[in-house]
Amino acid sequence: MSMYIGEALAGDGNEIAHIDLLVGSKDGPVGVAFANALARQSEGHSNLLAVLTPNLAVKPATVMVTKVTIKGMKQAVQMFGPAQAAVAKAVADSVADGVIAQDAAEDLVCVCGVFIHPEAEDDKKIYDYNYEATKMAIKNAMEGKPTAAEMIAGKDEAAHPFRGF
Repeated sequence: MSMYIGEALAGDGNEIAHIDLLVGSKDGPVGVAFANALARQSEGHSNLLAVLTPNLAVKPATVMVTKVTIKGMKQAVQMFGPAQAAVAKAVADSVADGVIAQDAAEDLVCVCGVFIHPEAEDDKKIYDYNYEATKMAIKNAMEGKPTAAEMIAGKDEAAHPFRGF
């Protein structure tokens, strides 16, 4: 498999976290997406590497992609602060827990879409919810969840929380 795809939602309110991510080899389509995310920045979409602290990037190398336009320094600081710290810790813990094999971590990259609501206020909730959602999305990706059978079994009872009705 050259591409693993994961998604997860955690939390509530304006601090809710929704993570979409790809994990794959550096020399495959995820590697191309990773390079493009770093090389093709645009106003309001400042993608960044996930680091545990400056000079300690996570493995697999992870680029965080903003899923909404960042419209001010408050939102930018939330992305570069609690959200980045949460994603980095979740990636590191996923390797430590064996969800991503340690011996594969150097050969893989991750592209992680992160949502920060413009009205989010609580940095601790941003951290907690993004950590939980990233861990869950990575686990889902690496385990191929949901399976097609699980999706079919749940499709008629599914109620999307933001469908608007």
